[in-house]
Amino acid sequence: MERTSTEIVKAAEITAIETSADRGAVDSELAYLAPAAAAALGLLADAIKRGTADRESVVQALKEAAVHERFADVLAAASEDVMEETEDPFDFDARLDADNLSGAASQVRDLFRWL
Repeated sequence: MERTSTEIVKAAEITAIETSADRGAVDSELAYLAPAAAAALGLLADAIKRGTADRESVVQALKEAAVHERFADVLAAASEDVMEETEDPFDFDARLDADNLSGAASQVRDLFRWL
């Protein structure tokens, strides 16, 4: 039985939300959005575990919403930011950080291609 996005949201029940205050200070004005995104995904996982949401419907909804693309965009933007802040474009440590972030973005995109 497939459920609509609205039904999936109604099936989710908040059990706990971790905030930035729980983990320490947040140094970015927008970083408070990360715990909200994690909490939303946690609600979906919880609904699947409790059997109140169909896993196939949830995965399809995530794909249609392009969640993986937005997550990859954040990692790619962080990679670009590392290189923009680096004074020496041949700095090994900076390039390693940027390459790791860029590689992670690619892997996130690839993971959803297999679903």
